[in-house]
Amino acid sequence: MTTLRPARLRPMDLARLGASGLTARPMRAILAAIGIAIGIATMVTVVGAAASSQEQILRQLDMLGTNLLRVEPGDSLFGKKARLPKSAAAMVKRIEGVVQAGQTGDTGTTVRRNDLISSSISLGIAVQATDLDLLDTLEGEVRTGVWLNAATERQPAVVLGAVAAERLGLTSPGVQVWIGDRWFTVIGILDRMPLAGEIERSALIGFPAAEGYLNHDGHPTTVYERSSDEHVESVHALLARTVNPANPSEARVTRPSDTLKAKAAVAGAFTGLMLGLGAIALFVGGVGVANTMVVAVLERRGEIGLRRSFGATRGQVRTQFLVEALLLSTLGGGAGVLLGALATFVYARANSLPAVLPPWAPAGALATTVLIGTLAGIYPALRAARVPPTVALSTQ
Repeated sequence: MTTLRPARLRPMDLARLGASGLTARPMRAILAAIGIAIGIATMVTVVGAAASSQEQILRQLDMLGTNLLRVEPGDSLFGKKARLPKSAAAMVKRIEGVVQAGQTGDTGTTVRRNDLISSSISLGIAVQATDLDLLDTLEGEVRTGVWLNAATERQPAVVLGAVAAERLGLTSPGVQVWIGDRWFTVIGILDRMPLAGEIERSALIGFPAAEGYLNHDGHPTTVYERSSDEHVESVHALLARTVNPANPSEARVTRPSDTLKAKAAVAGAFTGLMLGLGAIALFVGGVGVANTMVVAVLERRGEIGLRRSFGATRGQVRTQFLVEALLLSTLGGGAGVLLGALATFVYARANSLPAVLPPWAPAGALATTVLIGTLAGIYPALRAARVPPTVALSTQ
């Protein structure tokens, strides 16, 4: 006696069955897929925005280098502020591997647009004495005007950092500003210096001018040093002992690029929060898909009974509805990936960042979509498979 075996559905047949269930109710399918799309788009956008911001910082590091070190006086044994020697930069230049060194000294005075403004209004701008080697050491550039030279460092001439010029409302040299108790002529405005934000917020005059016009003591408060890449660590170990041989612990050595590295590390500080919001949206979308499939099972009981009466097994019915849920979730996931990639591009362009989307982001989004489709389709598929043919046909 020949035993009848149910025909196996090929993958293409399953795809057609699942697609027919969606196209029969297109509006419901679209609305259910939107929840998945919103969640996936949110997650992809968050990852892309964080990656784009991080890439911008890393490119800045590559351009600026990590071989700049900064030395500042720490606290002495008696709790007072230590002092660096006047020749600190010259001493640092003698260390093997040092390419350039420059120094600045805080004058404790303020810069104002005119002599009628109170000296208590500083606008966050520091007036600092500087030597001529500072600009080369920081690899900075003059946006407009000129840098100090052997003549102007002795005269009431000042070069403004980029931020200082903005706060003073100046865009070009040639004007005068009030420093201490006299006028200083602005001879230059510097470009941005990501590794030396304190210089961006400073008004820079020569050490001789600071000593002559502002009674500065000539001691630097910061020494900047740039060395060759292979000597950075060895120079770092020698700097404190070089600028303060008697008490090396009273000199604090830092690397400005470490701040950018830390910024790159926390570029996605809110990524976890936003991914959590995306996960909630995905959960809501998954519930929507499951609800759509449950309703589909209730509405198509007659279809299920008819298929069962023609020989379809429970497994085939179960697989049909599972595939339908997967297709619905994949539709939403694909749309979400496209929306997320577009949002990442728009965000990057709006903030002048390189548009970066890690390959694992869309791949992970699609894998998540498959998982959601599977979970959302399990219960409706099991429920559809359990419908007896006679009961299903009796509801026709």
